Amino acid sequence: MTPQDIEAKVGQNVATSEWAEMSQERINQFAEATGDHQFIHVNEEMAKQTPFGGTIAHGFLTLSMIPYLTAESDFPRMDGIKMAVNYGGNKTRFISPVRSGKRIRGHWKLIEMTEKRPGQWQQTCEITIEIEGEEKPALICEWMTQYFV
Repeated sequence: MTPQDIEAKVGQNVATSEWAEMSQERINQFAEATGDHQFIHVNEEMAKQTPFGGTIAHGFLTLSMIPYLTAESDFPRMDGIKMAVNYGGNKTRFISPVRSGKRIRGHWKLIEMTEKRPGQWQQTCEITIEIEGEEKPALICEWMTQYFV
């Protein structure tokens, strides 16, 4: 798709990803990578004593799943991309914890698509990470990506 084709989709839901499991192994690997070993993430026995009833994924792990979920989605692909970079977020809210073993998937709504300078496009999407079988999402964020074509 051209950037203009994608720009014409502003205001629309543009993608849904496949489901991805938030396994305890993935949670433990994230704890190791970030140094965040809080017991609610890695100690199953202690976490059973909390209102969560077991271990939960780090909020930042759920957020960091966005690139993987994007790759596993029907997200519109722009023709001729030389490079894409995360530009940042306007809003991020962690709504519900993701319990170990649950599956998540992403939904994208295109909020804005703007040509910042020739060949450089900035895209803003509202991303909702759904938890399978649960009423409330894990998180909702407004995320910006810059594309160079």
